[in-house]
Amino acid sequence: MDPRLSLGAILIVLPVLFNVFFAALARAFDYPDILRHPPEEILTRFAAGGSRLILLWWAFMLTAVALVPVAALLAVELGSAGPWLAQLGLVLGVAAGLTQALGLARWPFLVPMLVRRYADATTDAERGAVLIIFDTANRYLGVAVGEHLGYLLTGAWTLVVGIALIASPEASDILGWLGVALGALIAIGSLEFVGRSGSRGWPTAERLVPLAYAGWSVWLVALGIALLMDWR
Repeated sequence: MDPRLSLGAILIVLPVLFNVFFAALARAFDYPDILRHPPEEILTRFAAGGSRLILLWWAFMLTAVALVPVAALLAVELGSAGPWLAQLGLVLGVAAGLTQALGLARWPFLVPMLVRRYADATTDAERGAVLIIFDTANRYLGVAVGEHLGYLLTGAWTLVVGIALIASPEASDILGWLGVALGALIAIGSLEFVGRSGSRGWPTAERLVPLAYAGWSVWLVALGIALLMDWR
């Protein structure tokens, strides 16, 4: 199969799967609102979800992993915009996919073990220790790795791809400028828990991220369609 057709198909399917699994997690686990609830409530809700919820998290994690081959294929496709842009996009895209995946990996692998330890705990001290571990993992893998570095790298990759689209003689300038705008918005959203807002979050960024990612999903689909149509 033509690599361009493969990439176009992946760019269309990937955001669809991302949003399908996100919606399923919202329905089954009240994600992402559940993250603002007390740790004991989150663990209890997770336990109630059973193996189906674990599989949903695993599948959602794989949508982040899929960004790695997408970044590689798109770097090749946009090589005409300049080798430095293509190489920078490749590095940022691979880093974004791996970072997002590392942040999400706690849910299908670490959290089930913590749920079991919490259920088997016989003293308040044991339960408290589990909650501290869970809270620490959420703060580090969730907030620092996934939400901050993951969003920042995804935004930077999107912005660079947008610039490459504008510079490419074959690609669409409209999709390029949209990529630049969306990349900047996602990068700004990564600052939700940075600086003085570190403890409670920056409300503007909290509202911005879902809108930016919704636009990003539509942009990826449009990019895939443009590739299938040879950028016309």
